[in-house]
Amino acid sequence: MTNQEVIQRLQDGNARFVEDKLDGKLQDSSRRGDLTGGQSPYAIVLSCADSRVVPELAFDTGLGEIFVIRVAGNVANNSSIASIEYAVAHLGTGIIVVLGHESCGAVTAAAAGGDNGHNLNHLLSHITPALSASPEGAAINDIVKVNAQLTAQELSNRSSIIRDAVQGGKVQVLPAYYNLDSGKVDFI
Repeated sequence: MTNQEVIQRLQDGNARFVEDKLDGKLQDSSRRGDLTGGQSPYAIVLSCADSRVVPELAFDTGLGEIFVIRVAGNVANNSSIASIEYAVAHLGTGIIVVLGHESCGAVTAAAAGGDNGHNLNHLLSHITPALSASPEGAAINDIVKVNAQLTAQELSNRSSIIRDAVQGGKVQVLPAYYNLDSGKVDFI
């Protein structure tokens, strides 16, 4: 599939999800058997770990179709970047979606500030650029969108593998926003 066909497939799957018409394909023992020899996902999704946001469902995909990395705030940390690099370099995946979502708790915690302990403070530090780039008093959901956009840029800035693939026209990085109430994914 071309990158544009992949994007259309994601959009079509999301439309089925929003309309409660999931096709549920590629989720059985036959598909599991087909995948024992390897994988070739057509998209990578860097998503928040929020339990309300499930990329495989939101895009109505089956086993082996999307390579999902989940971390609070959909941040580009060393581990999430390395996972994406693997899919780009070794699996040939050409679309990366950075999926923020409505009412993100990590963005809310970053905006609130304070001491959340060493590990959470470190994670939230990845969201600080989105806070700085947003107007004073911006709504959390607006900051979430800025965070997705900046994280998408950060992937190329911090990874020569991703940057070279983007510059070579092999990979596209797309920020997106998941609406909790409708399930609709808006590509930003």
